[in-house]
Amino acid sequence: MSLLQDFDRRAEDVDGVSINYFTGGAGTPVVLLHGYPQSASIWHRIAPRLAASHQLLMPDLRGYGDSDKPDASDGDRSIYCKRTSANDVIRIADRLNIAAFHIVGHDRGARVAHRLALDHPDRVLSLTSLDVVPTLAAFENMDADLSYAWFHVHLMRQPYPLPETLIGQSADYWFDYVMDRWCATAGAITPDALALYKRQNCNPRAIHAACADYRSMVLDLEHDARDRGRKLDCPVLVLWGTNTAKVPGWQTGKKLDMLTVWRERAGSVTAKPLDCGHFIPEEKPEELLAALVDFFRQVEDA
Repeated sequence: MSLLQDFDRRAEDVDGVSINYFTGGAGTPVVLLHGYPQSASIWHRIAPRLAASHQLLMPDLRGYGDSDKPDASDGDRSIYCKRTSANDVIRIADRLNIAAFHIVGHDRGARVAHRLALDHPDRVLSLTSLDVVPTLAAFENMDADLSYAWFHVHLMRQPYPLPETLIGQSADYWFDYVMDRWCATAGAITPDALALYKRQNCNPRAIHAACADYRSMVLDLEHDARDRGRKLDCPVLVLWGTNTAKVPGWQTGKKLDMLTVWRERAGSVTAKPLDCGHFIPEEKPEELLAALVDFFRQVEDA
């Protein structure tokens, strides 16, 4: 089952790891990166219309969806660090002859997009972050509220195989809980989408890969610390959900402000809060599509 039937589905081998992706449309290229616990299919509500004006590349990040899920039980954090995932995107873009692109990331995908923009600034026309505070800022300002909201982060970062064992023994319940807790818009995620995400995420290899992704944050933080004070050159659009009734402290805790944090990391930032929860592409597709089209037009006109 696919929610992106209008797009070509392909797979590329990147250093022995098969990366599944969808592509289609025409115009200035746009890379769309999903988060946890989902896959490239999160874009199904906006991709068909965005493809009318842009060429789209929508990969399943390594460890997610129908991409390979390498074993990382030996503690090698580089397998799932954001730099590695960003390089997967670059390799696929190269094979599609895509020289430069807008990049949009949600959740984990926004962290990959941020790292890609730092490592490959010549390839990025613009960066859009959906409901994410930069990793280094979040961890250096972790307070009780943010820690409580991010309980999953602290669990999934625990050493192998503790989180795999705990989550694996109640995978369906875990999935249903986080999807409900992070969504503030009833009916936003369709039954077909939920069934697909559950199939892709509630199995032992996917659970291990997701935990390895979260454990890799220790390496992501090292990479981010080396780039401390370095600002992105590309224009940045920041959108975030303000309905955090189910998860007080989500993303910012009491100490952080979304706009301030991103302005510390980019020279040009446009920001807009949205009345929704975490899953912006499915909770507010019309607003997201309008914001992206307008932002891309401004960047391309400039």
